[in-house]
Amino acid sequence: MDDKSQGFNPYSSTDPSMNVPVTAGPTASLMSPYLNFDPTYIGPNADSQFIFPEGASRTRGRLELSFSQIGGSVFAGASLGGLNGFYSGLKDVQARQLTGANRRTQMLNFITKGGASSAQTLGVIALMYSVFGVILSSSRGVDDELNTVISGTATGMLYKSSAGLKKCARGGAIGLGLSAAYVLFTSRDKIKSMMNS
Repeated sequence: MDDKSQGFNPYSSTDPSMNVPVTAGPTASLMSPYLNFDPTYIGPNADSQFIFPEGASRTRGRLELSFSQIGGSVFAGASLGGLNGFYSGLKDVQARQLTGANRRTQMLNFITKGGASSAQTLGVIALMYSVFGVILSSSRGVDDELNTVISGTATGMLYKSSAGLKKCARGGAIGLGLSAAYVLFTSRDKIKSMMNS
């Protein structure tokens, strides 16, 4: 069989670079042919994937978690705001009987404006909550449920602080309710054991 009948095949069985031996290491296990590395040196547990300083905690702290919380909030806000903008834009273009390029432009305007507005709002709330949580964790030296509840309450109060005292108190109550519900949902086993003892 000649090269023309095979079509375009950059790798053939006679290529010397394709014949890489996989040799057994001193423990009779397979070694990586390219890295000359015996995979048995890595333990079977999942913690061996990460390098931790001696004596450091093996869980992420409040500061590391805040980045994913803020990013997730921005993404969720953009998604919900975009869906709301799509619905509002659809009603608007049908009421104004727009067609063609005008219809597409108006729909895009509603979607992007709604998505950006909601993403910004939820991102700011998540940022304030994270800052309060990191400050409380650092000052108290403990990352517990009380930090979550205080952070949620303070976030609600600060977010509505420019709207007057009544709305500030209402925002704090909403923050308290949401954070308490979150704590009850995520730490229900811990709360049950505290109530039983």
